[in-house]
Amino acid sequence: MNPLIVIIGPTAVGKSALGIELALRLHGEIISGDSVQVYRKLDIGSAKPSKAEQKGVPHHLIDLLDPAEPFTVAGFQSQAREWIENIQAKGKIPIIVGGTGLYIRSILDEFEFPEEGSDPIKQKWLAYANQHGNKELHLRLAECDRASAEKLHVNDTARIVRALEIFELTGKPLSEQRSYMEKMYAELDESVIYLGLTAPRDVIYERINDRCRKMVDCGIIEETLRLLQEGYSPRLKSLQTIGYRHVVYFLRGLVTQKEMLRLLQRDTRHFAKRQLTWFRRDPRIKWYDLTECSSQQILDEICDSLDLRSDGN
Repeated sequence: MNPLIVIIGPTAVGKSALGIELALRLHGEIISGDSVQVYRKLDIGSAKPSKAEQKGVPHHLIDLLDPAEPFTVAGFQSQAREWIENIQAKGKIPIIVGGTGLYIRSILDEFEFPEEGSDPIKQKWLAYANQHGNKELHLRLAECDRASAEKLHVNDTARIVRALEIFELTGKPLSEQRSYMEKMYAELDESVIYLGLTAPRDVIYERINDRCRKMVDCGIIEETLRLLQEGYSPRLKSLQTIGYRHVVYFLRGLVTQKEMLRLLQRDTRHFAKRQLTWFRRDPRIKWYDLTECSSQQILDEICDSLDLRSDGN
């Protein structure tokens, strides 16, 4: 079986560019692991690689949905795994590139998501919380999943409901599923190469600040305005993501353009910090500091590990 390569890391670190260069050298195809690039018309704010930047490399799971269409992690998991099989069946190497931790994990690990029919269960528990209060809801979780209840704040209604929902659907506490996943992390899969890109915090933050400025210069305000003019609600999940929601604040007159940029940069930096925290928990990932090694060195090392030469022979 052909290997599977996974490239992860914080936003703006250079994942997409490296993934494309690696795909060119290995005759691979890219599967996006980004929860926003899946939407059409959300190009600038998602830092979606343009056709020119893609350099002819096939990209999958980008421009898949209309901004108004719902999309779940379970749906992403199903389609991504299907693409992995299709690419490998062609004798090519699938390369997953992205920074959405749960999306990446859903592709690679045996995580079961509740089916679509779970929504009535979710609504039931939300109604319970509304009628009896968050404290009672938290106590109900403690009855079936004490470990999760101890980790969740009594007012974290969304996560408490999610844990109750999973227990009711699967019969297993969410905490047990998490323990299972931690065990899975220890069983390294030799067919998967986990590649993490990082850099010192000040370098990452400067790249983020620069990217945010470029987003504004390249037209994220105009892109967002166009979506609103086409009738898309600012309350859509796709338009509540980083970048687009900030522009909506500006378009509504809630902040100045300068303040919008400052908030965008701040929130993107916070997001990058959460990304690193998520990925650092996974011991399968081999990390590369881009201030200590060049992209060329990383490419050479990966090719060498696959017994493939840089000339493509």
